Amino acid sequence: MAFALSGSGIRFAGVVRGPGVRSAAAQPDRRTSLDLSLLLRKDSFPRTVLSGNSSNESNSTSKIVAASGKVLIPGGESDGLPPSSDSVSSAEVQTENPQEIGETGEEGSKAEMAETSAPVEHEEEEAKTEIEETGGDITSSTEEVSTEEESMSKEVVEEKLRVVPPPGDGQKIYQYDPMLEGHRGHLEYRYSRYKEMRSLIDQHEGGLDGFSRGYEKLGFTRSAEGITYREWAPGAYSAALVGDFNNWNPNADAMTKNEYGVWEIFLPDNADGSPPIPHGSRVKIRMDTPSGIKDSIPAWIKYSVQPPGEIPYSAIYYDPPEDEKYVFQHPQPKRPKSLRIYESHVGMSSPEPKINTYAGFRDDVLPRIKKLGYNAVQIMAIQEHSYYASFGYHVTNFFAPSSRFGTPEDLKSLIDRAHELGILVLMDIVHSHSSNNTLDGLNGFDGTDTHYFHSGARGYHWMWDSRLFNYGSWEVLRFLLSNARWWLEEYKFDGFRFDGVTSMMYTHHGLQVAFTGNYNEYFGLATDVDAVVYLMLVNDMIHGLYPEAVSVGEDVSGMPTFCIPVQDGGVGFDYRLHMAIADKWIELLKQPDEAWKMGDIVHTLTNRRWLEKCVAYAESHDQALVGDKTIAFWLMDKDMYDFMALDRPSTPRIDRGIALHKMIRLVTMGLGGEGYLNFMGNEFGHPEWIDFPRSEQFLPDGKFVPGNNNSFDKCRRRFDLGDADYLRYHGMQEFDQAMQHLEGKYGFMTSPHQYVSRKDEGDKMIIFERGDLVFVFNFHWNNSYSDYRVGCLKPGKYKVVLDSDDPLFGGYSRIDHDAEFFSYDGHYDNRPCSFLVYAPSRTAVVYALWED
Repeated sequence: MAFALSGSGIRFAGVVRGPGVRSAAAQPDRRTSLDLSLLLRKDSFPRTVLSGNSSNESNSTSKIVAASGKVLIPGGESDGLPPSSDSVSSAEVQTENPQEIGETGEEGSKAEMAETSAPVEHEEEEAKTEIEETGGDITSSTEEVSTEEESMSKEVVEEKLRVVPPPGDGQKIYQYDPMLEGHRGHLEYRYSRYKEMRSLIDQHEGGLDGFSRGYEKLGFTRSAEGITYREWAPGAYSAALVGDFNNWNPNADAMTKNEYGVWEIFLPDNADGSPPIPHGSRVKIRMDTPSGIKDSIPAWIKYSVQPPGEIPYSAIYYDPPEDEKYVFQHPQPKRPKSLRIYESHVGMSSPEPKINTYAGFRDDVLPRIKKLGYNAVQIMAIQEHSYYASFGYHVTNFFAPSSRFGTPEDLKSLIDRAHELGILVLMDIVHSHSSNNTLDGLNGFDGTDTHYFHSGARGYHWMWDSRLFNYGSWEVLRFLLSNARWWLEEYKFDGFRFDGVTSMMYTHHGLQVAFTGNYNEYFGLATDVDAVVYLMLVNDMIHGLYPEAVSVGEDVSGMPTFCIPVQDGGVGFDYRLHMAIADKWIELLKQPDEAWKMGDIVHTLTNRRWLEKCVAYAESHDQALVGDKTIAFWLMDKDMYDFMALDRPSTPRIDRGIALHKMIRLVTMGLGGEGYLNFMGNEFGHPEWIDFPRSEQFLPDGKFVPGNNNSFDKCRRRFDLGDADYLRYHGMQEFDQAMQHLEGKYGFMTSPHQYVSRKDEGDKMIIFERGDLVFVFNFHWNNSYSDYRVGCLKPGKYKVVLDSDDPLFGGYSRIDHDAEFFSYDGHYDNRPCSFLVYAPSRTAVVYALWED
């Protein structure tokens, strides 16, 4: 997650940091000193926990910045939605995640093996939990990609009976990690809360299936007779539905409240059978509250727009006629075994200085993602947010797709097109906090401080200037669980990347806390058990009702059991973002090449928990924000503006930068996890940071902050640079594409075999095996090595399948791609076989066992 506050010069990344601050104490969603290496082994041993909680209180309000938008005109047309072409298919692959890791000593002379077995599939059983109820039953609701990238024959996901399985016993976590035994009391309490919650939901709501369908009862619902509107606002004294349909008359349509604090009104159809509220018209709820009379956007609104020239958003009653609704034409692809994620932002996805649209992204960016070889796109800023520069993380309307990019039908068309291409679509969902806005968000919705959020300091995130949910509230759980299901059901998203999970799981939100790996940091008074139980419930719901869906959690703390199935006692995510890797690269890039430690690089990349899958990345959107630098800019700086044309001489800085840019990405994908992520544009070394349009402003303390004249110049992606074959950017893009297709063909990220045979500090060499591939990295700035012996597991003939020094990738053609390398028997670097290679300086070469 990243925030860039308008004009403030403050860069919030992951869990926010100020300029120049990189320690875990200052940036809670960053890992620095956490060491999980022991936990790669089955025979690891434990420790114990307790800590206090703290938070700060503030009454500051977030600013709302105007952005382009249009009021939906009833009956109007959305962006052109061309008929979809024939579907391309993608083959079924089972999800598994094994890991066999061996590492040498600092000199690379010996290797230590740490065997692991394949992780557990994430088809969760469920459990129940205790919860602080704010009401009872408020409504009566009963209710792979194939490894061959060139032949993506899509296998349709079969329609399965949607059933959330009953809770398990939650005991397997102690078999997976014996260190947890010392914290059995906390973990048993956590699981009992979860099981009790499941029991209460079963008893009062008909199970998670019914409980997560809140959008079928709350908000606006249409029937054959008319429209019903319901809103949970227990603090309000009176409420009325107002809008264009009744000329905003607060006396025309008064609502009634039931014993659970739910206001309701039914509006019968007009005499001619037309709906009482026209599609596309503006609506609000007017309430007399403890804070006074206020007009609010309905909490469950499905669409919200910003009228031109205005700051507040307008809620839109969105119910298009059948002939205007987008109909999905393509089945959702199976979950790929190896997840290769292209992280993206629709608004800034155009080369032009403007806010791009869903239609533009669909037509121009999705084919690019397919060609590059990624099999999943993760889209940021989908949930409506009034402040564009928040990167979508200050959500105001949780059920509404951002109108600045187009209509809901446009978004559906985008997702359908991705499915046609065999690409999964993951949503960057924000359930960790909410916008502080009171005019267009949930804050103070019913006039109280305790409606959806904790009161006082516990309900306010001082660094993000946002409100924090009360996960112990029955109706908050209904709201959030239904929200997750809404995006899966209505828009056919294939899963989520949950933002800010570290902030959710701890009462200190990870602020000014350095996680060291001591288990006392995870289990104790600092843990927000209500929040962890919510995460267990939402993962239960996702995996039970949508077995192919993917859930990724942004956690820097290293919480044990984070990616273990719920029925086994875990939190239930499929993947954890391996956030420490990006920080490690930035740390190294500030040092001279001679100071880089091969063992340190390997340790950071492989330092993850046994059985818990990770998505690795060298950099994400966090590193691209103004005030920071991308890896390419750290490496090449201002030389990128003058020396990237192939018809002009290069510089030593450019040569070094291009070489290391390729090596950093490949070693990250090769060793860092079971999934890989790249932020759009970084595949070719995007030369500039992201700076959202902003105007001059004065901060609350009176400090003046200059703006950028509301310019979009740095809020776009220059894809034209990567496509220009006369620029050196093109070579880096070609390498990224080759890297993705190599993984698509060999599936090395999820291979059960992984072994590091050499990390030589003198030679600056890293050599490892993953699957049937052997990766050879020479990080030395000057030395090239002839007849360098490389250990391998299997005997036979090896050939080059990827070479970063290939001229196509901006290299110098020092490797013979036609050469064949035959193995020798006899142990070397703890491997039973070996072969000899040429290892040029600053070059990565991948060798595959070859069968003619």
